[in-house]
Parts: sequence; structure tokens; C-alpha cells
Amino acid sequence: MVHINGKDIDVAGQSLMDFLNANDYEMGTFVVECNEEIIHKEDYKTYILRDGDVIEVVQFMGGGCGTSLMYRSINVALVHLRSKFFKS
Repeated sequence: MVHINGKDIDVAGQSLMDFLNANDYEMGTFVVECNEEIIHKEDYKTYILRDGDVIEVVQFMGGGCGTSLMYRSINVALVHLRSKFFKS
């Protein structure tokens, strides 16, 4: 089983790209983290999901009010992702 966005899903052995396509993710609107590492878009086709992987797909959304819970959650996710890229 692969743990994806809080759910255990039986997709071990499938490529990350196949999973994303099968679940209608719109390319360019999300970032994928696997086992606390960002997976680069050019690696989606070759990254094979394995039992025990922990995947987070953070999807960027527009609109809404600046004080909404969704807006704050996205900001928290972005801060988390930025800290992975820009470690001090």
C-alpha cells in the first residue's frame, strides 16, 4: 500500500505519472512530495510507487477569501515546500 494524501491506496508498482493521470491531476498545478523529498516533474514517468511510500500531492488553487481556512492551509503547505528547497 502507498499512503497518498492521508489514504492507503493499492498502487505499488505503478508509475507516479500513471497515478497522477488516472486521478485527473492537472499538470503544472501541483507539487509531489514522496517520503519528504520533492519529486521533480521530469521524474514522474520513471518514479515507481513502492509499498510504504508516503506521498503528498499539494495542489495549488486560486480564488477565495484571504482569511479562509483553505488559503491558510495552502500557505502552510507552500512554506513547508519552500523549506525543502531553501534550507539554511
